[in-house]
Amino acid sequence: MAGTLYLCATPIGNLEDITFRVLRILKEVDLIAAEDTRNSIKLLNHFEITTPMTSYHEYNKYDKGKYLVNKLLEGENIALITDAGTPGISDPGEELVKMAYEAGITVTSLPGASACVTALSLSGLPTRRFAFEAFLPTDKKERQDILNELVNETRTIILYEAPHRLVKTLKMLFEALGDRNITILRELTKKHETVFTSTFEKAIAYYEENDAKGECVIVIEGKSREELIKESQEKWLSWTLSEHMDHYMNQGMNKKEAMKAVADDRGVPKRDIYAMLLNEE
Repeated sequence: MAGTLYLCATPIGNLEDITFRVLRILKEVDLIAAEDTRNSIKLLNHFEITTPMTSYHEYNKYDKGKYLVNKLLEGENIALITDAGTPGISDPGEELVKMAYEAGITVTSLPGASACVTALSLSGLPTRRFAFEAFLPTDKKERQDILNELVNETRTIILYEAPHRLVKTLKMLFEALGDRNITILRELTKKHETVFTSTFEKAIAYYEENDAKGECVIVIEGKSREELIKESQEKWLSWTLSEHMDHYMNQGMNKKEAMKAVADDRGVPKRDIYAMLLNEE
């Protein structure tokens, strides 16, 4: 009978932020797969956990993933932990979960600390809807594609960043998104936790004069729907009516469908669009 893969959330800073259930499972499983065994041994030693540990990280996730799946199929129970927070969220754990499901192995998650949700709840920005982007891609083209997608994002946006790249990233975001209300959170759950509510422009000026320390989470206000509608209407109105109609008809709409879409964009009745087109002819 196959074992179970346990996704165990570990503290993101304060060691007290670990659940009794996670501690019990870490003691009971046959093996712990850790993103960085040198980092995780400190956690295990603190709680006097002696379970054997093996490394599972971005650079061995496929080969080691096969090894771990075979161990699970042999009946061993395995706990997966990341350096900090919940496994599978912006880390290689997602690949192991996928491999486990493909092999018919039971997977369960033991909830706990998550920097993303912790930062969002502290940000003072809207929390009902959010877009989590983790770290921006290092590839220049891929990064620009993501920034282009975020321009019209109406949900609150959450990004991670290292302190030495914070100013550079803030400048990129400012250039792409314009000035927005933001919250920058550092050293979450630790002694020197800071929550800095600001705007891109003010935050850039501040961190150019003051070095950021500790891992950072940037929470960004989404674009308001009113602003998005206004920008769209300004774009439509810069087109001639024929150009606007062509925009939709080139997408495969017939004339009637295109007139309705144009009328909706411009906020006028469809009959007005029909009359204006007749006048153009």
